Amino acid sequence: MALERSEVEKIAHLARLGLNESDIPQTTETLNSILGLIDQMQAVDTQGIEPLAHPLEATQRLRADVVSEHNQRDAYQAIAPAVESGLYLVPKVIE
Repeated sequence: MALERSEVEKIAHLARLGLNESDIPQTTETLNSILGLIDQMQAVDTQGIEPLAHPLEATQRLRADVVSEHNQRDAYQAIAPAVESGLYLVPKVIE
């Protein structure tokens, strides 16, 4: 699927790109090469290939899930301007 000059001009307009007349042929060529690469990738047979979540089979070193700080909610809320039922109250910003 090759793009024509008029299509590139329309895409540039929709994307709010200011292309000069001299830039349009190069942009058309670049976009056509990108679309050609996409066509090549879509032509590859991927039947039976399991999708990857990550290209490397790395495992993360995990730390123990241990509480490391004490609950200081009451101390923090004591200095807050407005609190109700353990929640901070803030001014309404959306009507």
